[in-house]
Amino acid sequence: MIRVFVVDDQAMVRESFAAVLGAQPDITVVGTAGDGADAVTAIPAAAPDVVLMDIRMPTMDGLEATRRLLADPAPYRVVVLTTFHLDEYVYDALRAGASGFLLKDAPSADLINAVRVVAAGDALLAPAVTRRLIADLVKAAPRKQTRPNQLARLTDREAEVLTLIARGLSNAEIAGEFVLSEQTVKTHVGRILGKLGLRDRAQAIVLAYESGLVQPGQG
Repeated sequence: MIRVFVVDDQAMVRESFAAVLGAQPDITVVGTAGDGADAVTAIPAAAPDVVLMDIRMPTMDGLEATRRLLADPAPYRVVVLTTFHLDEYVYDALRAGASGFLLKDAPSADLINAVRVVAAGDALLAPAVTRRLIADLVKAAPRKQTRPNQLARLTDREAEVLTLIARGLSNAEIAGEFVLSEQTVKTHVGRILGKLGLRDRAQAIVLAYESGLVQPGQG
């Protein structure tokens, strides 16, 4: 059973998401909160697998709440909720450790799928979608490149795999590029995340851009 916690300052949104998710046989909603401060207090005790976190809230926004919740290794994954595709808060949340983002007006089927995808340990949305979001935000608001020395920990093949992840390729597509089994690619991805101290592919894509390994607009 996937345990979900919903954080949104609009009661109608919280109740709607909770109702949709709670109706699924493999999902249970273990709590809700109306702002980030309440969420930071309640989530550790509720022990969810997935947190749906609104970004723009009073008292404490979802970005700060995400930072606090994921400052230390945590058993839950955070999906940020936004009204806008190109919301810089989303980019910052991904850098803080969020596993992806979801538009608040997404169809119910997308919401349900998002929870299942993230609970299974994958980054939310197709890698290419996350790649486009990050590339656009980096292009619009260039940042100082960070952590380039971390890439030195990777083997040449791991660096190549990371480049293809950032360009939006799936494990199956990467396997085809290198004539490897998909399981071998999964092993490479796991080693990349471990060596770089990253939670999932979303953070790997962020690092690939911020380190300069992949340039915005490079396809």
